[in-house]
Amino acid sequence: MKSRHAFFVLNRLTQFKDRRGLRALAALATILAASLSTVATLQAQTTVTTAVMIPSLKTVPVPGPTDAQLALYVRDKAAAIQLGKALFWDVKVGSDNKTACASCHFQAGADNRTVNQLNPGLLGGDRTFQLGRPNYPLKTADFPLTKYGSIDPASLKISDFNEPVSSQGVYTADFTGLGSTGNPDLCTSVSDAVSSGGDGFHRDGLNTRRVEPRNSPTVINAVFNFRNFWDGRGNNMFNGGDPFGLRNPNTFIYQNVNGVLRQVAVALPSSSLASQGSGPPLSATEMSCNSRPFVLLGRKLLSLAPLSSQQIDGNDSVLGALAVQQGLKTSPLYQDLIKTAFQPSFWESLTKIDLTAADQSKTASMDLTPKTKNNTLVKAASQMELNFPLFLGIALQLYQSTLVANDTPFDRFAEGTTTALTAQQQNGLAIFKGQGRCVACHGGAEFTNASFAHVTNKRLELMPMAGGINAVYDSGFYNIGVRPTADDVGVGRTDPFGNPLSETRMVQNGKASLLGNSFDPAANPAVSATQRVAVDGAFKTPGLRNVDLTGPYMHNGGKSTLKQVVDMYNRGGDFAAENKANLAPDIVPLGLTEAQKDDLVAFLLSLTDDRVRFQKAPFDHPSICVPNGHAEDAAGKLVADSRDALKAAEVPYRCIAANGASGASLPLTPFMGLSPYSR
Repeated sequence: MKSRHAFFVLNRLTQFKDRRGLRALAALATILAASLSTVATLQAQTTVTTAVMIPSLKTVPVPGPTDAQLALYVRDKAAAIQLGKALFWDVKVGSDNKTACASCHFQAGADNRTVNQLNPGLLGGDRTFQLGRPNYPLKTADFPLTKYGSIDPASLKISDFNEPVSSQGVYTADFTGLGSTGNPDLCTSVSDAVSSGGDGFHRDGLNTRRVEPRNSPTVINAVFNFRNFWDGRGNNMFNGGDPFGLRNPNTFIYQNVNGVLRQVAVALPSSSLASQGSGPPLSATEMSCNSRPFVLLGRKLLSLAPLSSQQIDGNDSVLGALAVQQGLKTSPLYQDLIKTAFQPSFWESLTKIDLTAADQSKTASMDLTPKTKNNTLVKAASQMELNFPLFLGIALQLYQSTLVANDTPFDRFAEGTTTALTAQQQNGLAIFKGQGRCVACHGGAEFTNASFAHVTNKRLELMPMAGGINAVYDSGFYNIGVRPTADDVGVGRTDPFGNPLSETRMVQNGKASLLGNSFDPAANPAVSATQRVAVDGAFKTPGLRNVDLTGPYMHNGGKSTLKQVVDMYNRGGDFAAENKANLAPDIVPLGLTEAQKDDLVAFLLSLTDDRVRFQKAPFDHPSICVPNGHAEDAAGKLVADSRDALKAAEVPYRCIAANGASGASLPLTPFMGLSPYSR
């Protein structure tokens, strides 16, 4: 076929007398021949990679600390799971009493809201909106955010917007104190207008809710990630106070040792979900007024009944017992749940501690662009209040460890039921493992090389780069050309202590001892001072399970359908040339036909667990109302909130009903209701 095509091109060349035309067509012939050679190589590789066996996720142990490690802190695991689920869904964890962890993770563990979901591009230094403006309602025509003149390679970009599609959080405001029992925190609004030094979440003279700089990934199956967050900030070692593990040398908790309250360090391994969970509750973008101390979040919640302003289904698989008591005088309080779940030595002391601003500053903000802290003295803090981040982090991890989606058509196919996948899906699986090169990054039953099983085998890996020089990179983190590296350097950023987020660069800087989880330099590539590394613009590879329901896609939320995602990979990335210094070598034009693309999408649909689709246990949940943009008047201007001149009105809300273990009657649907095969 290749020789026949070359003969055709050369025959056409003889018909041209214009030398410029000859040169142009000769160049075209070279390009076409190279493309055919690439396709031929890919087809040859297909016969090798399709032999890779992907097992059912049921065969993979759920990661986490050992029972002995956990027992140092937890005395009743079921009670800790119950506490974690309550904290995850409770809107009173937010400063405004309207924002829970679940506010950004309510749709198959992700977020599918479409109004006020744009960040201007802060991580690249951009504070201006191009696609829309604050409170912009996304449209199907906006996607993909990077558009080409034609779907496949060798065409020019015709439009491009650098605003990530993410999740709205809270208003810009400074924490000043706790409100009365059960009420929102006391906060002072600060203008977020660029002209006032803000980030641009401001319109018509009013602040709007801030939006995170990266798309919200699903929390379902997140327990299989060795590190969490797109850039791996959620460390594999939990230090009891913030997301940064051993990198933060100053964190500690308080333990009652023979009647004396002592400061002790925490280093709980295999606990990236606990590290991750300790971040958002104090984030000045996601859930909190700026500078709220963790100890006062504990003080706010401990005397409250869990989910006191929300509904719990009586058949909730974890919270059902609380539903029976909800609203009664016998309803347990958060402090009661903590006493049941955790070892007494971490909450039983009657000693009170004054916590200084210096003490509070020992835990770091998870925010990528943290605001200035102005914490003041917290008087007479109880041991339970002081250790609240420990309780919250571990409880959230144990709850999210139950959110395992491992009963999909693919899992049944992998277990031997050959009819579980259609013929089209089986074709798609072959493409996934072969010509599509997907398995190179989305490996294993977890469908991600960022998994605990893959990364603990080898934390750092060698990557063959253009020019024949190998580079070292963090296992499971890749630059795939979604955006220019300068827009967001991902794992190439630094932590609040000046350390690289990249484990590769930590080793290169002589800080391997801070990596934890038994990191063995001898089992990993050496990283000399002159070694080339490929971490800038790299992000954690997301798992693909339930991907039908978790759009928009990619770390910037720039694709609305699975077909758009496949198109991007087929053209070899959207910004491959710009990112060539760090680009993963498997990001090349794939040469897939339209039929092959549809086969690949069909296979991806086989990764959805119907328990997730219908919100059955363990994916059932209490009710929640999530902010869904801001009210506008007939002229299209934001309506001021009468309670604060710098805030927009709290209308409308999107309310999601509680459901029990048997699930909901209607299934969850893809982002914007779009067909996964559409563009």
